[in-house]
Amino acid sequence: MKKDIHPKFTEKATITCACGNKFEAGSTLKEIRVELCNLCHPFYTGKQKFVDTARRVEKFEAKMAKTVAKKATAKAKKAEPKAEENK
Repeated sequence: MKKDIHPKFTEKATITCACGNKFEAGSTLKEIRVELCNLCHPFYTGKQKFVDTARRVEKFEAKMAKTVAKKATAKAKKAEPKAEENK
């Protein structure tokens, strides 16, 4: 086994959550910042919380709106020739 290739392990690394919770754990980093912890995670709290840092929800809704509009347009075009044939 090679010597001096592993990072130094810190017994008391400070982990800080976006909600303000701080706790200590072992890590190779001295300080870690996270978005969710056990005090604010929806699984543990039972409350729905959206963490939307990159507008993912809005992008998804816009994509779904385009899909629905495209399907409605295709359905309307498909129905038009049949209406003309019945005359």
